[in-house]
Amino acid sequence: MVISVATPRRSIRDAILDGVLGGRGRQLYQPLHCAFYDGSARGGGQSVHGLAAALSVNAGDVVRVSAEVAKNVLILMSDTGGGHRASAEALRDAFRIEFGDAYQVFVRDLGKEYGGWPLNDMERSYKFMIRHVRLWKVAFHGTSPRWVHGMYLTVLAYFYANEVVAGIMKYRPDIIISVHPLMQHIPLWVLKWQSLQREVPFITVVTYLNTCHPTWFHHGVTRCYCPSGEVANRALLRGLQTSQVRVFGLPIRPSFCRAVLEKDEIRKELELDPKLPAVLLMGGGEVMGPVEETARALGEELYCYERRRPIGQIVVICGRNQVLRSTLQSLRWKVPVKIRGFEKQMEKWMGACDCIITKAGPGTIAEALIRGLPIILNDFIPGQVSKRDEVLLLEPG
Repeated sequence: MVISVATPRRSIRDAILDGVLGGRGRQLYQPLHCAFYDGSARGGGQSVHGLAAALSVNAGDVVRVSAEVAKNVLILMSDTGGGHRASAEALRDAFRIEFGDAYQVFVRDLGKEYGGWPLNDMERSYKFMIRHVRLWKVAFHGTSPRWVHGMYLTVLAYFYANEVVAGIMKYRPDIIISVHPLMQHIPLWVLKWQSLQREVPFITVVTYLNTCHPTWFHHGVTRCYCPSGEVANRALLRGLQTSQVRVFGLPIRPSFCRAVLEKDEIRKELELDPKLPAVLLMGGGEVMGPVEETARALGEELYCYERRRPIGQIVVICGRNQVLRSTLQSLRWKVPVKIRGFEKQMEKWMGACDCIITKAGPGTIAEALIRGLPIILNDFIPGQVSKRDEVLLLEPG
């Protein structure tokens, strides 16, 4: 008697190891090849509405669902800085404005919600490293080689892929969008293991204008939307095909593109002095750099000792840095000072001020340019931003 035994389905861990160690599946990382972005992908200056429309086209081309059923969009991010969440929320708001109830958008940090250490601890680790920028620089450049971050991410996928499966299946996405370099590899393994790569398009939206970590560029994505031609060149050099790469600018919250009140009206609403020039001081979501020192110096410079009165006012955005906020609130100021925490209406504060002093963050720079604010950059994060990038950003045009 012959007994037939059904072949059990491989676990996702076996699939991961097979793909990385040379199995029949396509390898996670392709060899580098030399290519240059030829400018064929247009739209570098298009709005976030255009990007949302392009993303919806990707979903419509691949996913076949009833027009009466809302499609689910899962946007993956991590609170390692304010830029990733801001980009995710910009895309979410654009989907709502452009398509209404046709799309149900979820913004989630799968690593924090479903992964174990270190995925669920990235926010705290990021805060620690940006306070010790040399450590951040070592980590950034040390993990840049393909074999280093490839093995690191493979180990994470081996241990936490099953948990991420549960997280993704909870939202039943019709399209997945990643705005963080570490929110691609494990979800893509999950889609491959579930045989959903052809049914669920996976989109990467890069949130850095020039220098960015190689983990942003994964060959398995459906599309990689880049904010500039320089980033598109990096994507091609890292093995992506020209059919995968598009240039669409940086996602910016739609509220920055709408008509706003006059400066006097905004200042009245925000309780700012209507006559004194205002300086906006910030340092990103975690507020890195010499914000306290700069605020103290501005407090002295904006006070006229001869006339014994202030000649300017200061708005300090402290983000999630409660220690900085408490410290600044405890000081005695000679000039009018507004000390704020994490703000979701930055378009109003930028519209009310006359210039901005901040670190070299791409989102903040783009938002300030939209509002027409003169920009002074007083700090940058080594690795993902260079001194050369600062010079390029400050040059006219």
